Amino acid sequence: MDFNFYMPVQVFTGEGCVKQQMARMSRYGRRCLILTGTHSATASGALDDVMETLTAAGVDATIFPGIGQNPLLSQCQNAAFAAETCRADFLVGIGGGSVMDATKAAAWIAENLTAHTDQLFAGQYRHDPLPFALVGLTAGTGSEVSPVAVLTCPDGRKRSVSDPRCYARMAFGDPRYTDSLGRVTTEASALDAFCHAAEGYLNPACGDAAQLFAEKALPLLSDGLEVLTRLAPEERPEPGLRDRLYYGSLWAGMVLNALGTSYPHPLGYVLTEDFGVPHGAACAVFLPDLLARTAVRWPERAASFDSLTGGRDRVLPLIRKLARTDIAMTPEQAEGYACRWDPEKGGAVPHNFARVAGGFTPDDARALFRELFVK
Repeated sequence: MDFNFYMPVQVFTGEGCVKQQMARMSRYGRRCLILTGTHSATASGALDDVMETLTAAGVDATIFPGIGQNPLLSQCQNAAFAAETCRADFLVGIGGGSVMDATKAAAWIAENLTAHTDQLFAGQYRHDPLPFALVGLTAGTGSEVSPVAVLTCPDGRKRSVSDPRCYARMAFGDPRYTDSLGRVTTEASALDAFCHAAEGYLNPACGDAAQLFAEKALPLLSDGLEVLTRLAPEERPEPGLRDRLYYGSLWAGMVLNALGTSYPHPLGYVLTEDFGVPHGAACAVFLPDLLARTAVRWPERAASFDSLTGGRDRVLPLIRKLARTDIAMTPEQAEGYACRWDPEKGGAVPHNFARVAGGFTPDDARALFRELFVK
Protein backbone atom coordinates (compact mmCIF):
# COMPACT_ATOMS: atom_id res chain seq x y z
CA MET A 1 0.00 0.00 0.00
CA ASP A 2 1.17 3.52 -0.80
CA PHE A 3 -0.93 6.19 0.93
CA ASN A 4 1.66 8.97 0.78
CA PHE A 5 0.07 12.31 -0.05
CA TYR A 6 0.42 16.01 0.78
CA MET A 7 -1.97 18.82 -0.16
CA PRO A 8 -2.37 21.54 2.49
CA VAL A 9 -4.83 23.79 0.62
CA GLN A 10 -8.21 24.39 2.26
CA VAL A 11 -10.64 23.88 -0.64
CA PHE A 12 -14.17 25.24 -0.79
CA THR A 13 -16.42 24.23 -3.67
CA GLY A 14 -19.98 24.63 -4.84
CA GLU A 15 -22.19 27.46 -5.98
CA GLY A 16 -21.78 30.50 -3.75
CA CYS A 17 -18.66 29.23 -1.99
CA VAL A 18 -16.85 32.57 -2.37
CA LYS A 19 -19.59 34.55 -0.64
CA GLN A 20 -19.87 31.88 2.04
CA GLN A 21 -16.18 31.43 2.84
CA MET A 22 -13.90 34.14 1.36
CA ALA A 23 -14.20 36.28 4.50
CA ARG A 24 -11.90 33.74 6.18
CA MET A 25 -8.99 35.34 4.32
CA SER A 26 -9.33 38.42 6.54
CA ARG A 27 -7.39 36.49 9.18
CA TYR A 28 -4.26 37.29 7.14
CA GLY A 29 -4.71 41.06 7.22
CA ARG A 30 -6.76 44.07 6.16
CA ARG A 31 -5.19 44.86 2.78
CA CYS A 32 -5.01 42.67 -0.28
CA LEU A 33 -4.11 42.78 -3.96
CA ILE A 34 -6.44 40.99 -6.38
CA LEU A 35 -4.88 39.70 -9.62
CA THR A 36 -7.19 39.17 -12.61
CA GLY A 37 -7.07 38.61 -16.35
CA THR A 38 -8.50 41.00 -18.89
CA HIS A 39 -12.21 40.25 -18.59
CA SER A 40 -13.09 36.80 -17.23
CA ALA A 41 -13.12 37.83 -13.56
CA THR A 42 -15.75 40.45 -14.35
CA ALA A 43 -17.72 38.41 -16.91
CA SER A 44 -18.01 35.44 -14.56
CA GLY A 45 -19.20 37.53 -11.61
CA ALA A 46 -16.33 36.26 -9.48
CA LEU A 47 -14.68 39.66 -9.01
CA ASP A 48 -17.90 41.22 -7.75
CA ASP A 49 -18.40 38.34 -5.31
CA VAL A 50 -14.83 38.60 -3.99
CA MET A 51 -14.93 42.39 -3.64
CA GLU A 52 -18.31 42.34 -1.90
CA THR A 53 -17.23 39.64 0.54
CA LEU A 54 -13.85 41.16 1.39
CA THR A 55 -15.30 44.65 1.80
CA ALA A 56 -17.90 43.30 4.21
CA ALA A 57 -15.05 41.63 6.15
CA GLY A 58 -13.22 44.97 6.47
CA VAL A 59 -10.53 44.25 3.87
CA ASP A 60 -9.29 47.04 1.60
CA ALA A 61 -8.72 45.47 -1.85
CA THR A 62 -6.72 46.82 -4.80
CA ILE A 63 -7.18 45.26 -8.26
CA PHE A 64 -4.25 44.41 -10.54
CA PRO A 65 -5.83 43.51 -13.91
CA GLY A 66 -4.48 42.33 -17.23
CA ILE A 67 -2.59 39.10 -16.54
CA GLY A 68 -2.43 37.44 -19.95
CA GLN A 69 -2.28 33.87 -21.14
CA ASN A 70 1.05 32.15 -20.48
CA PRO A 71 1.91 34.77 -17.85
CA LEU A 72 5.08 36.73 -18.31
CA LEU A 73 7.61 36.85 -15.52
CA SER A 74 7.61 40.63 -15.93
CA GLN A 75 3.86 40.74 -15.19
CA CYS A 76 4.46 38.82 -11.98
CA GLN A 77 7.20 41.28 -11.02
CA ASN A 78 4.89 44.22 -11.69
CA ALA A 79 2.15 42.62 -9.59
CA ALA A 80 4.65 42.09 -6.76
CA PHE A 81 5.62 45.76 -6.81
CA ALA A 82 1.93 46.69 -6.81
CA ALA A 83 1.49 44.51 -3.72
CA GLU A 84 4.35 46.34 -2.03
CA THR A 85 2.88 49.72 -3.00
CA CYS A 86 -0.53 48.97 -1.49
CA ARG A 87 1.12 47.18 1.46
CA ALA A 88 -0.89 44.03 0.78
CA ASP A 89 -1.10 41.46 3.55
CA PHE A 90 -2.29 38.79 1.15
CA LEU A 91 -3.13 38.21 -2.52
CA VAL A 92 -6.17 36.80 -4.31
CA GLY A 93 -5.91 35.39 -7.83
CA ILE A 94 -9.15 35.22 -9.83
CA GLY A 95 -8.83 33.49 -13.18
CA GLY A 96 -7.62 30.45 -15.04
CA GLY A 97 -4.25 28.82 -14.71
CA SER A 98 -2.38 31.85 -15.99
CA VAL A 99 -3.72 34.19 -13.31
CA MET A 100 -3.37 31.58 -10.57
CA ASP A 101 0.23 30.84 -11.56
CA ALA A 102 1.02 34.56 -11.72
CA THR A 103 -0.42 34.99 -8.23
CA LYS A 104 1.90 32.30 -6.87
CA ALA A 105 4.95 33.94 -8.41
CA ALA A 106 3.92 37.44 -7.34
CA ALA A 107 3.45 36.21 -3.78
CA TRP A 108 7.07 34.97 -3.79
CA ILE A 109 8.54 38.08 -5.33
CA ALA A 110 6.55 40.49 -3.14
CA GLU A 111 8.19 39.15 0.00
CA ASN A 112 11.64 38.90 -1.56
CA LEU A 113 11.93 42.01 -3.72
CA THR A 114 14.94 41.30 -5.90
CA ALA A 115 15.87 41.26 -9.57
CA HIS A 116 17.55 37.85 -9.18
CA THR A 117 14.64 35.80 -10.52
CA ASP A 118 16.75 32.66 -10.90
CA GLN A 119 16.22 32.34 -7.17
CA LEU A 120 12.49 32.10 -7.84
CA PHE A 121 12.88 29.05 -10.07
CA ALA A 122 15.35 27.48 -7.66
CA GLY A 123 13.12 28.08 -4.61
CA GLN A 124 15.96 29.90 -2.85
CA TYR A 125 14.18 32.98 -1.57
CA ARG A 126 14.82 33.72 2.09
CA HIS A 127 11.24 34.65 2.99
CA ASP A 128 8.05 32.66 2.55
CA PRO A 129 5.58 34.04 0.00
CA LEU A 130 2.67 36.25 0.97
CA PRO A 131 -0.45 34.25 1.84
CA PHE A 132 -2.79 33.98 -1.13
CA ALA A 133 -6.15 32.57 -2.17
CA LEU A 134 -7.14 31.29 -5.61
CA VAL A 135 -10.54 31.47 -7.32
CA GLY A 136 -10.61 29.21 -10.37
CA LEU A 137 -12.49 30.29 -13.50
CA THR A 138 -11.59 27.45 -15.86
CA ALA A 139 -11.99 23.70 -15.68
CA GLY A 140 -8.52 22.63 -16.58
CA THR A 141 -5.29 23.58 -14.90
CA GLY A 142 -5.72 22.26 -11.37
CA SER A 143 -3.51 25.16 -10.23
CA GLU A 144 -5.89 25.71 -7.32
CA VAL A 145 -4.53 22.62 -5.56
CA SER A 146 -0.91 22.44 -6.70
CA PRO A 147 2.31 24.25 -5.68
CA VAL A 148 3.41 24.74 -9.31
CA ALA A 149 3.47 27.89 -11.43
CA VAL A 150 4.51 27.95 -15.10
CA LEU A 151 5.85 31.31 -16.29
CA THR A 152 7.12 32.70 -19.59
CA CYS A 153 10.61 34.15 -19.29
CA PRO A 154 12.10 37.02 -21.30
CA ASP A 155 13.64 34.55 -23.77
CA GLY A 156 10.16 33.23 -24.59
CA ARG A 157 10.75 29.90 -22.86
CA LYS A 158 8.43 28.51 -20.23
CA ARG A 159 9.88 27.63 -16.83
CA SER A 160 8.18 26.25 -13.77
CA VAL A 161 8.26 27.18 -10.11
CA SER A 162 7.50 24.36 -7.69
CA ASP A 163 7.91 24.55 -3.96
CA PRO A 164 5.95 23.24 -0.93
CA ARG A 165 5.60 26.85 0.22
CA CYS A 166 3.79 27.73 -3.01
CA TYR A 167 0.37 26.31 -2.09
CA ALA A 168 -2.62 28.62 -1.72
CA ARG A 169 -4.00 29.02 1.78
CA MET A 170 -7.53 28.66 0.37
CA ALA A 171 -8.96 27.69 -3.01
CA PHE A 172 -12.49 28.38 -4.21
CA GLY A 173 -14.17 26.32 -6.91
CA ASP A 174 -17.61 27.43 -8.08
CA PRO A 175 -18.46 25.74 -11.40
CA ARG A 176 -20.91 28.55 -12.22
CA TYR A 177 -17.96 30.87 -12.78
CA THR A 178 -17.04 28.75 -15.83
CA ASP A 179 -20.40 29.37 -17.54
CA SER A 180 -19.09 32.47 -19.32
CA LEU A 181 -16.15 30.67 -20.96
CA GLY A 182 -15.99 30.41 -24.74
CA ARG A 183 -15.71 27.09 -26.55
CA VAL A 184 -12.00 27.33 -27.37
CA THR A 185 -11.06 27.91 -23.73
CA THR A 186 -13.49 25.27 -22.51
CA GLU A 187 -12.08 22.64 -24.87
CA ALA A 188 -8.42 23.48 -24.26
CA SER A 189 -8.95 23.51 -20.49
CA ALA A 190 -10.71 20.15 -20.56
CA LEU A 191 -7.86 18.66 -22.57
CA ASP A 192 -5.34 20.03 -20.07
CA ALA A 193 -7.21 18.44 -17.17
CA PHE A 194 -7.47 15.14 -19.04
CA CYS A 195 -3.72 15.22 -19.68
CA HIS A 196 -3.03 15.83 -15.97
CA ALA A 197 -5.13 12.83 -14.99
CA ALA A 198 -3.80 10.58 -17.77
CA GLU A 199 -0.13 11.50 -17.38
CA GLY A 200 -0.33 10.89 -13.64
CA TYR A 201 -2.28 7.64 -13.90
CA LEU A 202 0.22 6.27 -16.44
CA ASN A 203 3.19 7.25 -14.25
CA PRO A 204 4.80 4.17 -12.63
CA ALA A 205 5.14 6.21 -9.40
CA CYS A 206 1.37 6.64 -9.13
CA GLY A 207 0.50 5.65 -5.57
CA ASP A 208 -2.81 4.55 -4.13
CA ALA A 209 -4.11 8.00 -3.21
CA ALA A 210 -3.24 9.56 -6.56
CA GLN A 211 -4.67 6.53 -8.34
CA LEU A 212 -8.02 7.06 -6.62
CA PHE A 213 -8.03 10.72 -7.66
CA ALA A 214 -7.28 9.76 -11.27
CA GLU A 215 -10.02 7.15 -11.21
CA LYS A 216 -12.45 9.90 -10.24
CA ALA A 217 -11.14 12.34 -12.85
CA LEU A 218 -10.78 10.20 -15.96
CA PRO A 219 -14.45 9.13 -16.42
CA LEU A 220 -15.72 12.66 -15.73
CA LEU A 221 -13.30 14.23 -18.18
CA SER A 222 -13.54 11.63 -20.95
CA ASP A 223 -17.33 11.88 -20.86
CA GLY A 224 -17.04 15.67 -20.92
CA LEU A 225 -14.71 15.59 -23.93
CA GLU A 226 -17.16 13.39 -25.81
CA VAL A 227 -20.03 15.81 -25.16
CA LEU A 228 -17.87 18.72 -26.33
CA THR A 229 -17.13 16.98 -29.63
CA ARG A 230 -20.86 16.53 -30.23
CA LEU A 231 -21.84 20.15 -29.62
CA ALA A 232 -22.50 22.30 -32.65
CA PRO A 233 -20.16 25.31 -32.98
CA GLU A 234 -22.88 27.70 -31.82
CA GLU A 235 -23.97 25.57 -28.85
CA ARG A 236 -22.86 26.42 -25.33
CA PRO A 237 -22.10 23.71 -22.77
CA GLU A 238 -24.95 23.25 -20.32
CA PRO A 239 -24.43 23.56 -16.53
CA GLY A 240 -24.28 19.80 -15.93
CA LEU A 241 -21.36 19.50 -18.32
CA ARG A 242 -19.67 22.49 -16.71
CA ASP A 243 -19.96 20.78 -13.33
CA ARG A 244 -18.46 17.51 -14.60
CA LEU A 245 -15.56 19.29 -16.25
CA TYR A 246 -14.81 21.51 -13.26
CA TYR A 247 -14.86 18.78 -10.62
CA GLY A 248 -12.96 16.52 -13.01
CA SER A 249 -10.29 19.22 -13.27
CA LEU A 250 -10.00 19.42 -9.48
CA TRP A 251 -9.59 15.65 -9.15
CA ALA A 252 -7.00 15.84 -11.94
CA GLY A 253 -5.31 18.71 -10.11
CA MET A 254 -4.89 16.42 -7.12
CA VAL A 255 -3.14 13.93 -9.41
CA LEU A 256 -0.95 16.72 -10.76
CA ASN A 257 -0.12 17.79 -7.22
CA ALA A 258 1.02 14.30 -6.31
CA LEU A 259 2.92 13.32 -9.45
CA GLY A 260 3.61 16.25 -11.74
CA THR A 261 3.33 15.74 -15.48
CA SER A 262 4.92 13.47 -18.06
CA TYR A 263 6.61 14.27 -21.37
CA PRO A 264 3.53 15.62 -23.23
CA HIS A 265 3.78 18.79 -21.14
CA PRO A 266 7.36 19.94 -21.91
CA LEU A 267 6.88 18.93 -25.54
CA GLY A 268 3.61 20.83 -25.62
CA TYR A 269 5.32 24.02 -24.47
CA VAL A 270 6.96 24.25 -27.89
CA LEU A 271 3.60 24.34 -29.65
CA THR A 272 2.35 27.07 -27.32
CA GLU A 273 5.51 29.19 -27.39
CA ASP A 274 6.12 29.22 -31.14
CA PHE A 275 2.84 28.18 -32.78
CA GLY A 276 0.19 29.71 -30.52
CA VAL A 277 -1.56 26.44 -29.71
CA PRO A 278 -3.52 26.68 -26.42
CA HIS A 279 -1.67 24.91 -23.63
CA GLY A 280 -4.11 22.04 -23.05
CA ALA A 281 -4.52 21.34 -26.76
CA ALA A 282 -0.73 21.46 -27.20
CA CYS A 283 -0.10 18.84 -24.50
CA ALA A 284 -2.88 16.61 -25.82
CA VAL A 285 -1.17 16.38 -29.22
CA PHE A 286 1.37 14.05 -27.59
CA LEU A 287 -1.06 12.02 -25.50
CA PRO A 288 -1.76 9.33 -28.16
CA ASP A 289 1.96 8.52 -28.17
CA LEU A 290 1.96 8.19 -24.38
CA LEU A 291 -1.00 5.82 -24.55
CA ALA A 292 0.68 3.72 -27.24
CA ARG A 293 3.93 3.44 -25.27
CA THR A 294 2.06 2.45 -22.11
CA ALA A 295 0.09 -0.23 -23.98
CA VAL A 296 3.38 -1.90 -24.92
CA ARG A 297 5.36 -1.36 -21.73
CA TRP A 298 2.67 -1.53 -19.04
CA PRO A 299 -0.33 -3.33 -20.56
CA GLU A 300 -2.09 -3.83 -17.22
CA ARG A 301 -2.25 -0.11 -16.53
CA ALA A 302 -3.23 0.61 -20.14
CA ALA A 303 -6.14 -1.83 -19.76
CA SER A 304 -7.24 -0.08 -16.57
CA PHE A 305 -7.06 3.27 -18.33
CA ASP A 306 -9.23 1.91 -21.12
CA SER A 307 -11.84 0.66 -18.65
CA LEU A 308 -12.03 4.10 -17.03
CA THR A 309 -12.29 6.05 -20.27
CA GLY A 310 -14.15 3.70 -22.61
CA GLY A 311 -11.06 2.56 -24.44
CA ARG A 312 -8.58 4.10 -26.86
CA ASP A 313 -11.00 3.58 -29.76
CA ARG A 314 -13.21 6.11 -28.00
CA VAL A 315 -10.59 8.42 -26.51
CA LEU A 316 -8.16 8.89 -29.39
CA PRO A 317 -10.75 10.30 -31.84
CA LEU A 318 -11.86 12.75 -29.14
CA ILE A 319 -8.31 13.94 -28.55
CA ARG A 320 -7.52 14.21 -32.24
CA LYS A 321 -10.68 16.17 -32.98
CA LEU A 322 -10.24 18.67 -30.15
CA ALA A 323 -6.44 18.93 -30.27
CA ARG A 324 -6.01 18.73 -34.04
CA THR A 325 -3.39 21.13 -35.40
CA ASP A 326 -1.89 21.69 -38.82
CA ILE A 327 1.61 22.37 -37.60
CA ALA A 328 4.40 21.66 -40.06
CA MET A 329 8.11 21.86 -39.34
CA THR A 330 11.22 21.49 -41.41
CA PRO A 331 13.62 18.73 -40.34
CA GLU A 332 15.95 21.47 -39.09
CA GLN A 333 13.22 23.01 -36.92
CA ALA A 334 12.30 19.65 -35.40
CA GLU A 335 15.95 18.94 -34.65
CA GLY A 336 16.35 22.35 -33.06
CA TYR A 337 13.48 21.68 -30.67
CA ALA A 338 14.78 18.20 -29.85
CA CYS A 339 18.16 19.69 -28.91
CA ARG A 340 16.39 21.56 -26.12
CA TRP A 341 16.19 18.28 -24.17
CA ASP A 342 19.44 16.63 -25.33
CA PRO A 343 22.46 17.05 -22.98
CA GLU A 344 24.80 16.16 -25.84
CA LYS A 345 23.44 19.18 -27.73
CA GLY A 346 23.59 21.58 -24.79
CA GLY A 347 20.07 20.88 -23.50
CA ALA A 348 18.72 19.29 -20.34
CA VAL A 349 16.48 16.28 -19.85
CA PRO A 350 13.33 17.30 -17.95
CA HIS A 351 12.26 15.27 -14.94
CA ASN A 352 9.01 14.67 -16.84
CA PHE A 353 10.77 12.28 -19.23
CA ALA A 354 11.20 9.67 -16.50
CA ARG A 355 7.51 9.67 -15.57
CA VAL A 356 6.41 7.00 -18.04
CA ALA A 357 6.88 3.25 -18.11
CA GLY A 358 10.24 2.54 -19.71
CA GLY A 359 11.23 6.20 -19.71
CA PHE A 360 11.39 8.70 -22.56
CA THR A 361 14.62 9.97 -24.08
CA PRO A 362 15.75 12.98 -26.14
CA ASP A 363 15.99 10.61 -29.11
CA ASP A 364 12.36 9.61 -28.52
CA ALA A 365 11.42 13.29 -28.57
CA ARG A 366 13.40 13.81 -31.77
CA ALA A 367 11.66 10.89 -33.49
CA LEU A 368 8.23 11.97 -32.27
CA PHE A 369 8.66 15.54 -33.55
CA ARG A 370 9.72 14.21 -36.95
CA GLU A 371 6.79 11.79 -37.06
CA LEU A 372 4.16 14.36 -36.11
CA PHE A 373 5.35 17.58 -37.73
CA VAL A 374 7.84 16.98 -40.54
CA LYS A 375 5.64 16.57 -43.60
